[in-house]
Amino acid sequence: MDTLRTNSFLENFHSKKLSFAWYLLGSLIIIIFSFLGQIPTLFFLPHQHPSSGNQLDIFAHLDSNLTLFLLLFSYLIAFFGFLFVVYRIHKQTITSVTTSRLKIDFKRILFGFLFWGGLSIFLFGIDVFLSPEDYLWNFKPIPFLIMFLISCTLIPFQSALEEWIFRGYLMQGFATLTKSRLMSLLLTSIIFGSLHILNPEIDKLGYGLLVYYIGTGLFFGIMSLMDEGIELAIGFHFANNLITALLVTADWTVFQTESLYKDISNPSLMPELLLFLGLIYPLTLLLLAKKYHWGNWVYKLTAPIHVDKT
Repeated sequence: MDTLRTNSFLENFHSKKLSFAWYLLGSLIIIIFSFLGQIPTLFFLPHQHPSSGNQLDIFAHLDSNLTLFLLLFSYLIAFFGFLFVVYRIHKQTITSVTTSRLKIDFKRILFGFLFWGGLSIFLFGIDVFLSPEDYLWNFKPIPFLIMFLISCTLIPFQSALEEWIFRGYLMQGFATLTKSRLMSLLLTSIIFGSLHILNPEIDKLGYGLLVYYIGTGLFFGIMSLMDEGIELAIGFHFANNLITALLVTADWTVFQTESLYKDISNPSLMPELLLFLGLIYPLTLLLLAKKYHWGNWVYKLTAPIHVDKT
């Protein structure tokens, strides 16, 4: 039995600075820290900007592992900015923006990681078996080992930070603005998905891919509201990014890694949308509901927020 706070996750406030302006200020500070984390990248930029519109071309002259490190390093610095905002601006704790439980449930994080990681490996294995012509074996021991160490060190910060910001910090922030669980869920999901608009995958698959990203934001958001915390979402997000980085890369993805396989197929968006948004995400939520005894779906997803400002 989980030990829960009196308030629900979205009512988990410990600061008198509850106006949404403080969340805008906090977001700005986190963005500034992220920009500071991108300063090392400036020393590796080419003298002339590539003529193509693909943002990855500015890293084409760099080793893929160095590129991966530079892309992920900004998340590490942004993480320290996030801690500053939570502890110094809002006078909260990392626990209060993570869960309604008295302590962060690391077993939930581990379960989310193992479940989604195992499912991802299983689905990828089926795809390789059914369409081996779409993949090239790409394993190079030393580059792979370096990539593995970079990924295991920095992807946890990247994945957890995105969940802390969108399903934790901003979802609670929008709760102060809208007093609505549903609006908090929708707004954070739309913003989360829209921020992927500059990803190179959009150039390859089109703007319809934003539907997948927004749908994934809804998936993580529903999971967090129903479970009264973002531990499961952190585990799922970490597994998704880490397993993808280790297993497969492609010329058109945001993370160019020394992975085990290289995807050389001509990708199609619609099968992915139907598989994940129409089948895997709903079934996963039902399985989690059974495991963690979720109930009162309508209330937890749509009921008004009661914010105590005392």
